[in-house]
Amino acid sequence: MALLKSDPCRRHTLATRRSNQTHIVEPKKFFIETFGCQMNLHDSEKVAGTLTQMGYVPTDDPSEADLVLLNTCNIREKANQKVFSRLGSLQKSYGTKPGAKVGLLGCMAQMEGVKIFERAPNVDLVVGSSSYSFIPELVEKLEQGSRHVIDVTQDSDRLFETYADSRGNPYKAFVTIMEGCNRFCSFCVVPYTRGRERSRPGDRVLSEIRRLASEGYPEVMLLGQTVNSWRDPAGIIPSFAGLLRQTAAVPGIRRVRFTSPHPSDFHPEIVEVMETTPQVCNQVHLPVQSGSTEVLRRMKRDYTREEYLRRVEFIQSSPCDIALSTDVIVGFPGETQEDFEETLSLLQRVGYDQIFSFKYSARPGTEAFALGDTVPEEEKGRRLAVLQEFQRKIQTQRNEQLVGRELEILVDGKSQKNASELMGRTTQNKIVNFPGSPELLGKFVRVRVSRAFPNSLAGELI
Repeated sequence: MALLKSDPCRRHTLATRRSNQTHIVEPKKFFIETFGCQMNLHDSEKVAGTLTQMGYVPTDDPSEADLVLLNTCNIREKANQKVFSRLGSLQKSYGTKPGAKVGLLGCMAQMEGVKIFERAPNVDLVVGSSSYSFIPELVEKLEQGSRHVIDVTQDSDRLFETYADSRGNPYKAFVTIMEGCNRFCSFCVVPYTRGRERSRPGDRVLSEIRRLASEGYPEVMLLGQTVNSWRDPAGIIPSFAGLLRQTAAVPGIRRVRFTSPHPSDFHPEIVEVMETTPQVCNQVHLPVQSGSTEVLRRMKRDYTREEYLRRVEFIQSSPCDIALSTDVIVGFPGETQEDFEETLSLLQRVGYDQIFSFKYSARPGTEAFALGDTVPEEEKGRRLAVLQEFQRKIQTQRNEQLVGRELEILVDGKSQKNASELMGRTTQNKIVNFPGSPELLGKFVRVRVSRAFPNSLAGELI
């Protein structure tokens, strides 16, 4: 969960002069809170930019807001519960401002639709994950007094329109290159919330990246549910690897990242680009979900354990020392202890630098929902704890290998561990905390790693 903050310098007041007397009219304010993935974070940036164009200004205090928006995730039931819990806690604050409205955006809004109004009557606005281009018309209806305004259509025609987004980070920018997914994994709601795959034209992607470079952003992250499945609708750029090359060639861009690729479309050409193009970062997030071929079959992941490991082999054989991360689900219907142990053995064999791990959450509308939730919740919790401790040791060992090395980082914020320190990320996306002055923010510096932890490094400025 992340709070989207916009530049406070954008706040302004509107003045109107009537009868030789100045009346100050306070602009309407909005508050956005985001749950879920990088796609949702970027969607929130787009919505914030649209509202700013409409004359709204951002606030970090929901009690000041005329419009409170929660951008939701629907990948797990826990994410839904968080949203409704947050609605309850926010209601006490946003309800104090006369006429304040509340809206739900994103994947949960897309899936649940009008049911949200039944469960949470205080919600005024529901906007699906493919309908953000309609925000101006929908908010205007709210301003005119309408209640329970909703749009959950799949707006493919306007999906990739240029948004006046409000970037949440002044040094790193998200760029959407595709939406949706054609895979229909049995546990996943994405094809239902985001629709089928639609690729953004390559010339429009590059145009946005050139604009970002001219505005001073040194790093971009290309986004898509299966980002490496991108295909240029115009046929000009031959492949996703070609798009990486052209992105890296934009003057001013010093780092290029992408997430999340699908293993079945991950080809050696992508690694070749990383080897020959220094701007493309040495990091791959390659979701596996399970180390058991039998579980992968029931998940409809369209690859086996062995096929996945073949991808890992050509990634790890690269001289670039590419960091690997992944997603893992424990407790999928029918997962046995033997299946789970195969996942642990996969983690040991690959030696991931980071994993994102979750208990299986049955999602209505998916194929796996019909399989039943066969693994008891207590057993899911036990397996998750074992998995995370197992991976914690692997990550500690991986990070300890970096002690004493000199690394380049992009300094992008203050340390979350120590407010007097700064933090940055390496090309492998490893966090380094170090003592430094604020004028280093946004700069590339070299640090020497002095200590290693499971999730971060400590270093000294060189």
